[in-house]
Amino acid sequence: MIGTDFIRVLYIDLTNKKADIQERKDLYKYLGGVGVAAKLLEENMKKDLPPLDQQQPLIISIGPLSTIFPVVTKAVATFISPHTGEYGESHAGGRLAMAIRNAGYDAIVITGKAQKPTYLVITDKTIEFKDARAMWGLDVEEVGRLIREREPGPGKRSIIRIGKAGENLVTYSCVNVDTYRHFGRLGIGAVFGSKNLKAMMIMGEEDLPIGNLKEYFKTYQEIYKKVTQTDAMAKYHELGTPMNIKVLNAINSLPTKNLLQSNFEHADDISGETFAEKNLIRKVSCVGCPIGCIHIGQFRREFDKGYEYESIAVSYDHELIYALGSLLGIKTTDEVLQIIEEVELAGLDAISTGVVLAWATEALKKGLITREDTLADLEFGNTMEYVKAIDNIADRSNEFYYTIGKGLKEAVKKYGGEEFALLYGGNEMAGYHTGYAFALGQTVGARHSHLDNAGYAYDQSAKELNDEDIIDYLINEEKERAVLTSLCICLFARKVYDRATILKALNSVGINWTNEDLTRLGNDIFFTKLKIKKELGYSLENYKFPKRIFETPTLWGKMNEERLNRLLKMYIERVEREYENWSRGK
Repeated sequence: MIGTDFIRVLYIDLTNKKADIQERKDLYKYLGGVGVAAKLLEENMKKDLPPLDQQQPLIISIGPLSTIFPVVTKAVATFISPHTGEYGESHAGGRLAMAIRNAGYDAIVITGKAQKPTYLVITDKTIEFKDARAMWGLDVEEVGRLIREREPGPGKRSIIRIGKAGENLVTYSCVNVDTYRHFGRLGIGAVFGSKNLKAMMIMGEEDLPIGNLKEYFKTYQEIYKKVTQTDAMAKYHELGTPMNIKVLNAINSLPTKNLLQSNFEHADDISGETFAEKNLIRKVSCVGCPIGCIHIGQFRREFDKGYEYESIAVSYDHELIYALGSLLGIKTTDEVLQIIEEVELAGLDAISTGVVLAWATEALKKGLITREDTLADLEFGNTMEYVKAIDNIADRSNEFYYTIGKGLKEAVKKYGGEEFALLYGGNEMAGYHTGYAFALGQTVGARHSHLDNAGYAYDQSAKELNDEDIIDYLINEEKERAVLTSLCICLFARKVYDRATILKALNSVGINWTNEDLTRLGNDIFFTKLKIKKELGYSLENYKFPKRIFETPTLWGKMNEERLNRLLKMYIERVEREYENWSRGK
């Protein structure tokens, strides 16, 4: 995109083993990232077909500033989610954005289904369809190793792959990106699996022309100093997001034991501080980021009698410690890492897996399901039984695991327990029980993620809760984040990249946008996503929040169900009015 007025899109047809490249001037106004990816999904999706039909598209897009400015590290994927049946979106770092850029593309659109398990090799010179039958059934670690050994090329490559969960179409399976990063949530792993696509390796040696190197370098240095020499991002390098465990626990906001509690008696034992002191061995970064926010922890595992141990390194963050720690009543850092490792190898989304297991634990205790269903003695705090269950989820071992492999939304239809199923908008709950803004925000967010609009931040910072202010905040924040993610800026750097900084960066590489252009972009992306959701049958009319969220205190005390329902109605009415105006071009 830099130095041009078009978006270069690579179209791959797996069925016919064909590829085509188009230079799309009409997409230029969406910049890249989520803007381009959402628009490509809108024009390529088949709204009357199931999410995993082979004709459905999978899109991956980068932005104009990707990897050439600090912390602009993400690639964005869009798809129809097999988990919710509507708009699917996921973000990943690692080396992927750099690899796509070096291969000479701004976006990739994949359709069709390979006749046999396949992995793609995409470079700046060729697109190859390679036999992956020997890799089918292998975990993500083995697949990464095999491709690294088998495929020649420079270290500046990215290898993304699925595990057994994706092959078996678990609707919350993920795609592993360069070992420590992921396209998580909403089932993109199942989309890969439905296309017989086991992996992709992307690399290239394309040069990136920058017209005014002096202005670019000056702007880069200013942003670099802001990132590294101020407090804007310091916390992400030090303890990282696991610092939230103790903070949330202290304010009754850490979901624990399927939200039977909002604080955990063992929170200190699995806190960011304890992980750092006992398990942390190194910190790594995505390409183009000087921060090092990826925290790698190590635990020992006995693999044979006679004191035979191996050391296992696993990345961890707040959401993983919540979903596979406090929510399951796990009391030590080593045990949390052990469960994370099992989830990683299977290729599952950690949050959904933890929430599903927490529900199953309570459902087993209440007699809604049996030991014959679970094949494991699920009990809060029992690490090894959860490890067994994770393998069964990935394998879809019996009728029960086949059902929960469709997510909690489907599980409660068959087995009951809806009142304690931690779901917001059909997606499993993220690691915050802070109050109204979080609960509403994850429900209404485009991808039903806490990252859509950061309602948890409003709950934690507000001096008082005002209904109109909550609605304003959630809408405006989601639109502003759409601007950031169209540029593929990591959301950890949102305080670094204010509007003035974004415009300066764009202008330094010849993209002469204004503040009004960015506002228009945020609106267009917000409502394009909503348009897609509507076309796929999405609606929050008659939506019911789970009873459990009203029973357990937040930092604001127990939420009132009537008030949260009123907030939802207010949000829907406000967004519908704005959507109508946008549709009419106002």
